[in-house]
Amino acid sequence: MDYLLSILIIAGIYIILTMSLNLIVGYTGLLSLGHVAFFSVGAYTSSLLALNYGLSPWIGLIVGACFAALLGVVVSFPALRVKGDYLAIATFGFAMIAYSISNNWVSVTRGPLGLPGIPTFSIFDFYLSETWSYLLLVIFFVFLTYFIIRRIVNSPFGRILNGIREDEIATLAMGKDVNRQKILVFVISAFFAGIAGSLYAHYITFIDPSSFTVMESIIILLMVVFGGMGSLSGSFVGASTLVIFPEVLSFLNVPTPIAAPLRQMIYGLLLVILMLKRPQGILGKYKFR
Repeated sequence: MDYLLSILIIAGIYIILTMSLNLIVGYTGLLSLGHVAFFSVGAYTSSLLALNYGLSPWIGLIVGACFAALLGVVVSFPALRVKGDYLAIATFGFAMIAYSISNNWVSVTRGPLGLPGIPTFSIFDFYLSETWSYLLLVIFFVFLTYFIIRRIVNSPFGRILNGIREDEIATLAMGKDVNRQKILVFVISAFFAGIAGSLYAHYITFIDPSSFTVMESIIILLMVVFGGMGSLSGSFVGASTLVIFPEVLSFLNVPTPIAAPLRQMIYGLLLVILMLKRPQGILGKYKFR
C-alpha cells in the first residue's frame, strides 16, 4: 500500500509542475525547456535551509518558491527577445546551467554526493513521516495550485496571455504591456515549480543533481502536451498517466537496467502517437506549435 501511495505522491508533485508549465506553454504559447531549473532551486533552497540553519521546511518551502520566482525573472528575459525554437534553446541552456551549478558547487550542494537526511514537514509537532499523511499534504498543494492557476487563466490577465499566444502583435496593438505579462507568467510558473521542488525534497529526504537533469524538463513538457495544452484537467491526466503507467514495468519484473531505457522509449512512443493522432493532447484546446 505504501508503494502505491508513494506513486500518488510523486504524481501529485508532477501535477503541480505540469500545471505551472502549462501556464507558460499552453496558455501563453511560449516554448520553455527550463522548468526543471525552478524545480531544482526550490528543492535545494528548502533543503539547505533546513539542513544548515535548522529552519522549518514550511519556511524553506516559501523561501525556495520565492528564489525560484526570482530565477523566473532571469529566465523570462530571453522570452522578450526570441520566440519558438530559439526560446526553447535559451531556456534549455538555463536548465543546463542549473544542473551544472548543483553538480559542481560542491561546497554548498555537495555535488554528486547529494544532500541526505532532509527533514520532513511537521504540523504542530506531528511529523508527516507516514506516507498517507504526506499524500494529504501534496493533495492540499495540488488543489491550491489548481485553484490559483484557474483563477489566473479566467481573469483579464489570463485573457491577455491567450492573446499573446494567438497573436502577440495584435495584443501589443491593443495597448497591452506584453513584455510585462511574459515576465509575470514566468514568475508565477516558477513559484509553483519551486513549491513542487520543496515537496519533492522533503518527501524523498535525499536529493542530488541526477534528480534534476535536462531530461526532466522534457518529461514535464511531455506531460503538458500529452494531457493537453491550455487545459488544467489535462495536466492532471498527463502527469498521472506518465508517472503511473511506467510503474507497470515494476509489476512485470522487468530488470532495472532494462526498465530505465524502456521507460524513455515509452515516453517517446506516446509522444509520436499523440502528435500524429491528436496534436492538441487528450484534453487540450490548442495544438503544439
